[in-house]
Amino acid sequence: MITLTHYLVLAAILFSIAVVGIFLNRKNVVILLMAIELLLLAVNINFVAFSHYLQDISGQVFVFFILTVAAAEAAIGLAILIALFRNRHTINVDDLNRLSG
Repeated sequence: MITLTHYLVLAAILFSIAVVGIFLNRKNVVILLMAIELLLLAVNINFVAFSHYLQDISGQVFVFFILTVAAAEAAIGLAILIALFRNRHTINVDDLNRLSG
């Protein structure tokens, strides 16, 4: 039987992996975007788990709004990343310190 604790532990592990990914790898923008998506996924798991545990649908509805924002963030982030790569020929964060043309 899967309990609320199992979901919370899974979300905590995903959140920890994302935080470690952000702090250890600050050079690659793609990995930073993936780490942010993992953070949002961990929060969504918590919302769904507590929503099911408390028999309240509002947490699951809130997840749809978070997924919409996450999809927009990913699309805009990748579009900016492609534009930067075409201009600078790199996605290294250290090389992108100057955003002027």
